[in-house]
Amino acid sequence: MTDRPLKILYAADLNRENTAQHRLWALERLGHTVSPFNSLAFKPADGLTAKIMFRLAAGPHVIRFNRELLRAVEAERPDVLWTDKSLSLWPTTLDRLRAMGIVTVNYMIDNPFGPRRDPGWRLYMKNIPHFDLHVVQRDRNIEHYRERGARDVIKIQTAYEPTLHYPPPPGWSDADRDRDVSFIGTPYDDRPQFLTRLARECGFSVTISGGLLWKRALGQDAAATLYRGHGELYLAEYREAIWRSKVNLSFITHSNQDEFVHKSFEIAGCGGFLLAERSEGHMKRFEEDVEAVFFSTFEECADKIRRYLPDEAARTRIAAAGRARAERDGYNNDRQVGLVIERARSLIAAVRQAAGVAA
Repeated sequence: MTDRPLKILYAADLNRENTAQHRLWALERLGHTVSPFNSLAFKPADGLTAKIMFRLAAGPHVIRFNRELLRAVEAERPDVLWTDKSLSLWPTTLDRLRAMGIVTVNYMIDNPFGPRRDPGWRLYMKNIPHFDLHVVQRDRNIEHYRERGARDVIKIQTAYEPTLHYPPPPGWSDADRDRDVSFIGTPYDDRPQFLTRLARECGFSVTISGGLLWKRALGQDAAATLYRGHGELYLAEYREAIWRSKVNLSFITHSNQDEFVHKSFEIAGCGGFLLAERSEGHMKRFEEDVEAVFFSTFEECADKIRRYLPDEAARTRIAAAGRARAERDGYNNDRQVGLVIERARSLIAAVRQAAGVAA
């Protein structure tokens, strides 16, 4: 069991734009046999119905999800069920899998215990004691899950996807960059006000890309000046926007109590110059002013932009060092997913023994 590839049933919202899909690819690259179970097939087409189902975690689509998942398990007989933010599972479904000797893994990027009070967690909270392993992104979440009766919890970090996030072609320079100060992401926390101030008070050329919520968050005048595009950037568009940015900003999502953010590792993976909000999580993973540059306040961010925006040589050196650190220390999906599999392997024998299933 230690060395052989595992059979994994992978339940998540699966499309090329979703990081859950990227983790599935990593499992396959590591040599495991992965059967996808796409949660998107169980979401109502009608937007209002989908919102109600999401908030209540109940209804015919949830019933069908659990029924079809059990059918897939019977057909595939996996070693591991890996769920990636699955909010429609029933505790009884997980118990049936454990009775079959199947290790159940819950991978969760978000923070169900955070101050944002996002909806949709009703079933998820009930499921915490029924999973064999929880994978979380924050130290504080380890205690949260244990207090809720979790059997086992492991912390790993988010990661870049090496097939998508890689450096630009040789010879790439500021002549190829049309974004001075760039942010690609969501308008959480005070980001709209922060970025607007960088443009209006400091005179920087700021470019924002992301969902259409930015237009409302920025207001009509700021959106007309700062917002570029018609929605989220994914895949090649996302990578190339990082390449085309002289300064790539990355903010901690305080409303999610994050220690580090996915975007920072993706920027580093793409060989971009990273100007990230200072946090213990970021500082543990990049050497300040060598592999990335950090800021804690608006004033410090503005000062760092003034320092590095005209200095292409320094930005190039730091970006290259950040990319080398990310590659060397395994800030990619293959390494981080591999850590989860190592922990899941350690549970297989005990789960099978408890179920009376041969190892």
